[in-house]
Amino acid sequence: MTVQDVRAFNRFYTGLIGALDYGRHLYAPYTLTESRVLYELAQVPHLDAVDLRTRLGLDAGYLSRILNRFEDAGLIERGPSRSDPRRRRVRLTAPGREAAALLDERARDTVGAMLDTVAPADRPRLAEAMRAIQDILGAERPRPGEVVLREPQPGDLGWIVQRNAALYAAEYGWNADYEGLVARIVADFAEDHDPHLERVWIAEQDMRPVGCVMCVRDDAPGTARLRLLLVEPGARGHGIGDRLVGAVTDFAREVGYRELVLWTNDVLGSARRIYQRHGFALVAEKPHRSFGKDLVGQDWRLDLRESGE
Repeated sequence: MTVQDVRAFNRFYTGLIGALDYGRHLYAPYTLTESRVLYELAQVPHLDAVDLRTRLGLDAGYLSRILNRFEDAGLIERGPSRSDPRRRRVRLTAPGREAAALLDERARDTVGAMLDTVAPADRPRLAEAMRAIQDILGAERPRPGEVVLREPQPGDLGWIVQRNAALYAAEYGWNADYEGLVARIVADFAEDHDPHLERVWIAEQDMRPVGCVMCVRDDAPGTARLRLLLVEPGARGHGIGDRLVGAVTDFAREVGYRELVLWTNDVLGSARRIYQRHGFALVAEKPHRSFGKDLVGQDWRLDLRESGE
């Protein structure tokens, strides 16, 4: 590959992006950079301004002017960071989330229309080429052995079902009933979830998943439910479970849930100790026959208002 090859691709891609936004309606009434800011803020409950600037590679003054306009328009609110009072935390308001959702819908429709022009047989090759470019030229990879928490990628939800079924069968002798339960939980999330209020985290180490957890809405108002915490045997003992539970509690508190609940079984001693470290309290337990075993089910609860003080 030569410099000219890269420049030729850049000219082609720049022209393609311009064609997608023919008429300049895609980002209206925002600029492309403002749209990128809204998109990043929509991905997480909040971001420190300095982290937002790093993600987007923006000049501090330029980003500050954008945030000032957004705050004047009621799209964001700013306050001191919980991790460092010297930093400023930025989060979308309800109108800000609506604006970001509208931009996301336009982008999906526009890209969908472009993909309609690509022959079905060519789409896997196109996707693989895009992934290759991202892998080769993308952000710095984690150091060997480093664990990162990320959103699920295609295939990860299936991995959650498979690993739960395999591990609980191997370690506790649970039968296929448990796999069916996990499959229903995952399918319900995949088919219908609110990305602002529900999330899945995958713990990844050396380019492979080693753990997972889910946060979903519970039937009770203002309540979230922690589900399907799992850490691979070879990755245990390094605090991954604590990080996953911490991610759920931080997320649930930031998006406004009042309490976090979970159901587990008394045989899962390691998981229960993690819940206790994060402030969960046992509120009820009951013997039951499930997954081919006699078990004692336990309900645990965390008051997010008290633990956040």
